[in-house]
Amino acid sequence: MAMQSMMQPGSSSPYVVSNRRAKMRQLQSRLLWAATWVALSLVVLVIGDILWLVVSKGMHGLSVTTFTTDTAGVAGGLQNAILGTLSLIGLSLLIAGPLGIFAGIYLALFARARVATAMRFANDVLAGVPSIVLGYCGYTMMVEKWGWGFSVLAGAITLSVLTLPYIVRMTEASLRQLPKAYMEGALALGLSPASALRTILFRPALPGILTGLLLAVSIGVGETAPLIYTAGWSNFNPAMHLLKSPIGYLTYVVWTYLNEPYAAAHQLAYTAAFLLILLVLLLHIGVRFLQRGTRTSE
Repeated sequence: MAMQSMMQPGSSSPYVVSNRRAKMRQLQSRLLWAATWVALSLVVLVIGDILWLVVSKGMHGLSVTTFTTDTAGVAGGLQNAILGTLSLIGLSLLIAGPLGIFAGIYLALFARARVATAMRFANDVLAGVPSIVLGYCGYTMMVEKWGWGFSVLAGAITLSVLTLPYIVRMTEASLRQLPKAYMEGALALGLSPASALRTILFRPALPGILTGLLLAVSIGVGETAPLIYTAGWSNFNPAMHLLKSPIGYLTYVVWTYLNEPYAAAHQLAYTAAFLLILLVLLLHIGVRFLQRGTRTSE
């Protein structure tokens, strides 16, 4: 009775106000969830439409000749482009993989604060450089100044520079997210930092490192502009003992043959795009199996 007498006429009860606020929060939450689902649906629809277009048209071009014959004009197969793509990715990963992993280890465990800050800044700047700029730099330096011409080596080095920042970043993040007690306990037991890294820290950080390598491969597989400036193009299968010779790759087929006025060229471009998607999918599955194996062996 005393509370009712203190309330002014026309004023709302505190319980009514709190109920209104709760309903308003519920309405805002539902609106935000609805907007989130709408945005997600739009993204899924766009990606699904692109995948359906590439897969449905690309699968029609798959045949034995696709994997056994070279690209000749707007006809033929994609053997040289498939082998060239695998060669470029493998060689670039052979260059950028060890460099990126060792740089990430140094940043995560051994670098001083100022050195680490400077290196992270340089790494972020390199990651933000457009790929076509790296391709033109590779063309100016390796193709023209050093006289290599369009070659496998020039393309692989350009791809390694392009993918290096992602390997460094993922390696450092994988090691920094581990508990500090791992390293402290290893040092307390008398292990050297290198031994602690090799025997204790590296295995739990391996899934993240493999993810960084996979990200680098996925980025390298989809690049065209830097390879046009450095690797050129060849209708023949790559000869790895001739590292200073041009090479074919799948993204060139996609980029070039879609602009041709022939149905056979369009079909070859869609088939090349489908093979690129399939390659990335197989790489993802392989890395997932490796990550599962490392987790179960711990």
